[in-house]
Amino acid sequence: MAGSSHGHTPAAWTGVIIAFIGFCVAGAFMVMANVPGFWAGMAIIVIGGLVGGAMRAAGLGQAKRPQRQVAGSES
Repeated sequence: MAGSSHGHTPAAWTGVIIAFIGFCVAGAFMVMANVPGFWAGMAIIVIGGLVGGAMRAAGLGQAKRPQRQVAGSES
């Protein structure tokens, strides 16, 4: 995908960074055997997806390009 801007948007970066923090929190609390802390980390992961989606809806994501139509082969 040379030359593409896939994932290089504020929405993508923000969502991934928040989700990464959530993975770190959940992993740390899993090692410490702290169930509420683990689920808090999992909630942070979901929040990262929601924030990224909201930012994309607000126009901070990658613009949609029309898909190319591929001619089907007739047998």
